[in-house]
Amino acid sequence: MLWQKILFGLVTSVNIISLGIAGCTQERTFETETQTPTATTTPQAQERKPDVPFVPTPQSVVNAMLELAQVSSNDVLYDLGSGDGRIPITAVQKYNVRRAVGVEINPDLVQKSQANAKQAGISDRVEFRQQDLFQTDLGDATVVTLYLLPDINIKLRPKLLQELKPGTRIVSHDFDMGEWKPQQVVRVEGRTIYLWVVPENVPQNLR
Repeated sequence: MLWQKILFGLVTSVNIISLGIAGCTQERTFETETQTPTATTTPQAQERKPDVPFVPTPQSVVNAMLELAQVSSNDVLYDLGSGDGRIPITAVQKYNVRRAVGVEINPDLVQKSQANAKQAGISDRVEFRQQDLFQTDLGDATVVTLYLLPDINIKLRPKLLQELKPGTRIVSHDFDMGEWKPQQVVRVEGRTIYLWVVPENVPQNLR
């Protein structure tokens, strides 16, 4: 009947208006909630972000890097950007280095590394530091391993040449160091590994 159609139309219109008002209210609330965290940033969030994303090195490449560096029980190894700790842990567990240090800025990865070392039963010989690698003292290292980025390698090069003793081996996965030509280059499963040895006299153009 006509009066029923008119009544149905009025009820439908009221429902549509109500839904529209509710939708606007929810949208305003959502925007308010998403803005709240930026107003209360924690100190941890203000720390410097990692320069390099974490990409795990395949275990076969880890082994090849350590073999290329000819690590032994006499060595102290530093892994800069140590991720989940697989290079320092392997260096101690499989190649028996005297001590290994992983430097990693991401606190979650540091915790994961420590847990992995504990599980492997070698926590007494592996140390993981939550630290900016550019602020790390490398003076006692005899081997340094890297899986960073080309520009970070170049930026890091003067520090390595200044702080490391002559004869210290440096091994990098995938990326070179610009003008500093590697002593040896090997390929493993499509990956490139570079080896340098710190010279007695550092050329001026590398400093």
